[in-house]
Amino acid sequence: NLQRQLLHNTASVGQAKVDSAVPRLQAINPHIRIVPYPEGVTPANAAAIFSTYDVVLDGTDNFATRYLNNDAAFFTGRPLVYGSVFKFEGQVSVFDSAHGGPCYRCLFPEAPEAGSVPGCGEAGVLGALCGIIGSMQALEVIKLLTGAGAPLRGRLATYNALTCTQATLTLPKDPHCPLCGTHPRITAIVPANYTDARACAEPISMTDNTTPLEVSVDEAKQLLDHATAPALLVDVREQFELAICRITGATHLPMRQVPEHLSELPRDRRILVMCHHGRRSLNVTEFLRAQGLTAVSSVSGGIEAWAERIDPTLARY
Repeated sequence: NLQRQLLHNTASVGQAKVDSAVPRLQAINPHIRIVPYPEGVTPANAAAIFSTYDVVLDGTDNFATRYLNNDAAFFTGRPLVYGSVFKFEGQVSVFDSAHGGPCYRCLFPEAPEAGSVPGCGEAGVLGALCGIIGSMQALEVIKLLTGAGAPLRGRLATYNALTCTQATLTLPKDPHCPLCGTHPRITAIVPANYTDARACAEPISMTDNTTPLEVSVDEAKQLLDHATAPALLVDVREQFELAICRITGATHLPMRQVPEHLSELPRDRRILVMCHHGRRSLNVTEFLRAQGLTAVSSVSGGIEAWAERIDPTLARY
């Protein structure tokens, strides 16, 4: 992944990233003090490390560390500058519960089911996108440290590299958040809460059947409008996305909640799964097929393609 790395080069392949990054950063600015943590952030040291800094910037690529960073930042009262990249899209926000803002768990209360979300190694990410999102995170850090401007507290900035479009969504503090809500159930950093289930999960096997894995939005419209046996449309986007646009009659079931509601899905009915662009719905479709629901297809292109081809009145983001 050197095409998206600024701190490392081919000569440093095989080195620990902290060992490669320190001399590179010192060569750029010899007047800053750099403290490497070769052991990484762990449940045992996260709170102690975070408490010595004013701002924490999260550039991790796995859910275990992402939730650990969020929880440690909450318990130490430090703002967490969050950034995420996937394929051609990125997100940036500032989680700062100490100043009344939401935390990462207000957006995603729990990590997704093991195997339900591929990492960048499986799905890829456009290298230049990492530089854009990283620079946006750096700007948020500068604003927090200097007091300039308005940090992204309570807001989520999204960026689509293919269309060069941005959107900013409001993220309210969730009173039912398991960490920062009114009745939290997470009251300490417990190591068992931060195991990376996705990394050790077995690959999801596909069930062999004649139902296509993906269908176009035009095919989906025909299946939904079937006179005698209309398909069930399951929207696996998050609640804040539904507030922007939704399809009437669709069943809302966020991706992370699919495993616990598996028994509620009909096994004798055609099911179509939809998300924003089609990546989450494809993951959910593969998961459902592995659980024995064979008549399931992902809607290719998601609600974005639906708005483009079927219903142009829908808001796009």
